[in-house]
Amino acid sequence: MQYLIDKSPKDVERKQQLHPSLVTGQLLTPLTRYRNAKKRFGVDNGCFKRFDLKSFKSLIEREENNMEQCLFVTVPDIVASARRTMEIWKRRFELLPFLRCWRLALVIQDGMEDLEIPWDDLHAVFLGGGDPWKDSQAAKDIIKTAKILNKHTHIGRVNTIKRYKSFSDIGADTCDGSGVSMYDHMLEDIAAGLSKKPEPTLFDEAV
Repeated sequence: MQYLIDKSPKDVERKQQLHPSLVTGQLLTPLTRYRNAKKRFGVDNGCFKRFDLKSFKSLIEREENNMEQCLFVTVPDIVASARRTMEIWKRRFELLPFLRCWRLALVIQDGMEDLEIPWDDLHAVFLGGGDPWKDSQAAKDIIKTAKILNKHTHIGRVNTIKRYKSFSDIGADTCDGSGVSMYDHMLEDIAAGLSKKPEPTLFDEAV
């Protein structure tokens, strides 16, 4: 699982040079509006607090010439509400006709396990959701299903080695984390955690 970094092209390049196996590209949002780093990228909708249609549309239009490098664009969602998020998804082209040619991601929110996911209509899933649902077995099962169906899987808010390994171990493709994007030491902690050898078990010692 590799990180998409929500920073400037210079910072994305620097972090990729530090840990090329961990950093693959850039996450663009209408909140930060960094220039495109000319790498693989995803687009988040930036509506954690409030969706800004004008800024979102402007970002999408700006990136039209880079569409082939785009892994996904997240359709607007409602944090921690699968039902409200699905209502928006079903009306996405009525509300946002400029998204028709893009690879779209459904943001997975709390309660999505109880709804029918429109797998044939999406290119990717972006795991949002509140804690602790985000780390639940229900959320992991959705990611596992997406992988079996050959959909791109992205995990939001991955800033600890525990969460990183939890989703990396089941095959998630990409992730992001505001802490990892902002602070080098958090990326270093992830890298160190991955290189750390597991503690020996009683069985190992007996052998």
